[in-house]
This record gives sequence, C-alpha cells and structure tokens, in this order.
Amino acid sequence: MEALGGFAAASLSPPPPHYSTILQTPPWKSLPQRIGQPRLWSPLLCISKNGIDRPRSCNLVGNYEGNSKVNFLLQPMARLNKSFSFRCGLFSVSYGLRPKLRKYTASLQKELNCSEKFKHHVSVHFVRLVVGVMLVMSVSVGVSRPPSWALTEENLLFLEAWRTIDRAYVDKTFNGQSWFRYRENALRNEPMNTREETYIAIKKMLATLDDPFTRFLEPDKFKSLRSGTQGALTGVGLSIGYPTGFDGSPAGLLVISASPGGPASRAGILSGDVILTIDGTSTETMGIYDAAERLQGPEGSSVELTIRSGPEVKSLSLMRERVSLNPVKSRLCKMPGLGKDSPKIGYIKLASFNQNASGAVKEAIESLRSNDVNAFVLDLRDNSGGLFPEGVEIAKIWLEKGVIVYICDGRGIRDIYDTDGSSVVAASEPLAVLVNKGTASASEILAGALKDNKRAVLFGEPTFGKGKIQSVFELSDGSGLAVTVARYETPAHIDIDKVGIAPDHPLPTPFPKDAEGFCGCLMDPTSACYLNRVQLFSR
Repeated sequence: MEALGGFAAASLSPPPPHYSTILQTPPWKSLPQRIGQPRLWSPLLCISKNGIDRPRSCNLVGNYEGNSKVNFLLQPMARLNKSFSFRCGLFSVSYGLRPKLRKYTASLQKELNCSEKFKHHVSVHFVRLVVGVMLVMSVSVGVSRPPSWALTEENLLFLEAWRTIDRAYVDKTFNGQSWFRYRENALRNEPMNTREETYIAIKKMLATLDDPFTRFLEPDKFKSLRSGTQGALTGVGLSIGYPTGFDGSPAGLLVISASPGGPASRAGILSGDVILTIDGTSTETMGIYDAAERLQGPEGSSVELTIRSGPEVKSLSLMRERVSLNPVKSRLCKMPGLGKDSPKIGYIKLASFNQNASGAVKEAIESLRSNDVNAFVLDLRDNSGGLFPEGVEIAKIWLEKGVIVYICDGRGIRDIYDTDGSSVVAASEPLAVLVNKGTASASEILAGALKDNKRAVLFGEPTFGKGKIQSVFELSDGSGLAVTVARYETPAHIDIDKVGIAPDHPLPTPFPKDAEGFCGCLMDPTSACYLNRVQLFSR
C-alpha cells in the first residue's frame, strides 16, 4: 500500500431426583404399607425384582394419583403367588400383597390406561422436542453453510476490491448506502463472467461513492502510476484537476501545474489554464484519470489540446516525451552587498513528491551550505503533490519539533504525525516558501506544517485546497485501487479542503518561476519583481 497524500449443540438433562414419595394402597382393603425407596435409574430402564433378579425393559411414563402425586416411568410386574412389586424409572416401590387376581383387575386396568394416556402425552412432547432440535440444527446449517452458488474467480476479485473499500475508505456511511447490501446485490445481479466484466462491476461499485479520487486502475494503469511516483513518466508534463467553480470557471479540466521544461511548459501552458478538449473529445464530463490516460502515450506520439488561457482559446499540438521527474533543482543566489560578505540565499525548487524527493532535498541543502548560504527559499509553486510520506519526511528536515499534520476520519482525529528533531537538517536558517494555486496535496501538508509551526514565511497566492489523502492498494491480478482513506488538518487544525492555505504575503506580479529569474529579482533593485532580504523573510 502506498499513501497518496457450527452448529448449536442440544443436550437433554435428566430430571431431578425426588428424595421420597408415599404410595397408598386402595382404601377398601387394609394392607401393609411400605415407603418406597428412591433409587436413581436410567430414564429408559426398569427392573422388576421379587426374590429373583429379572431385568425387564420399562419404556412407559405414568402418573399415580394418591395423597401425593408421583411422576415416574411405570411398568407393573405381578407375581400371583408371591408379593406384587415393581421398580420403575426413578423409583423402586414394593407391596407385600397376596390378593386374588380379580380384585386387582380393575386397578391394573386403570394403571395401564393411565400409562397409555401418558405415553401419548410424552410422545407428543417428544415429537415437539425432536422437531425443535431439528429446527435449531437447520438454522445453524443455514447460517454456517456457504451460498448454494459457488464463488468464481471473478467473484473473488470483486470481493477483494469490495473488502479494500470496506476497510480503508474514509466515509464509513459509503455515501449513505448499505455497503453490505450492495455487495450481495452485485454478486447476484452484476455479470462477472470475464475479467472485463469484473472490472466494469468494480468501477460501477466505486462510482456509487461519488468520489473522483477513489478509482480503479487496470494493471497497465496501476503500473504507470507506480512508475510516476518512482521518477519518470511518458506524456506532456501536466498535472490536472477539477475546477473549483468558485469563480465561475469554465467547464473542463484545470491545469494545476506544468512540469518545468516539459512539452506543456514549453508550449506556454500555465497553472489555472483550462483544458477544453483532448484529441477532439470534450473534457466537460471527462474524469481526471481518463484525461490523464489520454495525455499519456508512446514516446514521440502527439496529442491535440484545446486550451482556454484567460479570455483566449488556443489549439496546441504537443509531442509526448519521457518526462524526467527529478524532483529538485537548486541554485545559489547572491544578494547585493560588499564582497564576500554579501548575503547568499539557497533557492530550492521542489517539483513533486516522488520516492526521491526527501533525499534530493537533503542533498540540495548540504550542497548549498557548502557555499555558505545564509537563508533558504523553498519553491512549491505548481507542485501538485505526490507521496504523502515524502511530504512528512521533508517537513522533518526543516522542523526541530512539532506537529506536522493531523489525519482525520469521520470520527475525528485518527493519527498525528509529528517530529522530535531526530531527522532535522536545517532548523536554524531563515526560510521562505513560495506557493500558488498549483500547490496541492502533499505540498499543502508541507506548507501548512512550516507556516503553523512558524518555521517559514509563505509568499504567493492561496493554494489549491486538496485536503484528502489517497492510498494505493494492489489487487491480486495486478490491478489496483486508489482509495480516499482520510482527510487532514494542518497543525493549527485548519481543514484546507477546497479552501487552500493563505500565504502571509503576496509575490510581486509578475514573478518568475525559474531559478535564474528568481535570483534576478533578488539582485536587481530596479526590476518590477524585486524583493530584498528583509522583505523576503519578515512576517
């Protein structure tokens, strides 16, 4: 990642044991009575004993009604020539009786009828219990079992993209929609039989977020983005964005910056110009990443642009070339003075925040220090940003201590980037920072940190105002996602999104953007762009 900017188990418990119960003989005959001796038995086993042990099965549940109610498993077993006895279920009860069989026929019949009734009663409850357990198991199976349809390789790639957004996206309302419901509906309804159809489904999913900075990158575009942050790109050297609309800007795509020395810069394209068409296709509804793809192409090929610059509309043909993204250029500027004691200012132009940026800034500082510079000017004009970590690392070069940036999400501050001075290189020399409306994203993080910590004086015009941070995630097939993961606030807790950072002072108009012209404005008191040293570093 790169930052840009079972089953439920049911068990049946045995019934609780009763400690004593009294069984009475029929009232019409005085008979000996014996207290039943409670013994705990298996619920499905009954033993009848009369001197000789004879195991018998017992599978009925019965009730005996006397002075006390007894619930137990019942199966009476009679011995006509000896005593009548039985042991059932949870209890063992004996009677010392020697009646005639006919006197007990009615009583036995009542017992058997009672047993049959209770057998039916228990059978109903047993069926209900079995059905209940089966329902619980069915629900458990339904929850734990995967969908009846199998997930294909294309479905899995879509789910990989969905999970990336679910975990990383800054807006946890997902633009006011149920993100889980969208996933289920898409898997059911969106065709994903080929890789191209899967890419379309992913793009359609991202479009529901209504965030132009969160987008899908096919493998070749993802590779191109990676190469762009690593130091080189084939195109015309333009950074583009959407017009703010605050000043009635015409429809189209806004030029944030033109790389110094690149095809667009040589053709006179400036920050604030608007691209109206690319190869005859209107940019009015064109996305910035679609436009970036159209501007890039094979080295030596051409692209036709229609540009509005102020009131003027012009057509330009630019030849694509490999644009070197060497992020830093430096120059030693001597101020007017006497001899070798005249003030020396180290000018550093930082064009982008790629992987080489922080190291190149350190090298430039050390090189200028070897020439005894007294102060530094850091030019961030037309720097449209790049890698967020590089912006933080360059801030550490200039700051001895302090907060660099607050990272926020929908719940507030999520993280704080600060410095303890362990990476500082130039914390003591006076520092001025030049900004304009082409200063965006990571450049604004750096400018805001230096301004709010009172380390630098800002000159120029309000910056672009891109207060969102994107991270790049690679998917398993080589494609990728650029995802808005957070917004940021400056150390003074200023949310600069769509507002920008206000400078401390304006620059004279016009003011050159190249190192040679800048030094000329410092050395020639008669020029319209003249700035003396006191003006440059005073608050």
